[in-house]
Amino acid sequence: MIVSNLIFAIASILHFVLVGYMWVIIIAALISWVRPDPYNKLVQALYRLTEPVYAKIRSIVPTTFGGIDIAPVIVILIIQFLDLFVVRSLFGFAAAM
Repeated sequence: MIVSNLIFAIASILHFVLVGYMWVIIIAALISWVRPDPYNKLVQALYRLTEPVYAKIRSIVPTTFGGIDIAPVIVILIIQFLDLFVVRSLFGFAAAM
């Protein structure tokens, strides 16, 4: 029972983190369309949160097609996969215990 609750809690926190980071990616992508002030604290925070992940994706797969960077889309797809596969598997495992 205790292990089941622990796994359920871990799955819930992981789901919350993944959804929160997905929204960070979406907000950063939307803000990038309007040429934000690079000295703005919010823009700098979004850049620091997203750019390391984008750089890792860009080192594996070319992400620029026709001047459009699809790295945010790839990251969102990865987040969705992790949420649907890993988190649901953890919830199922916790329910089966």
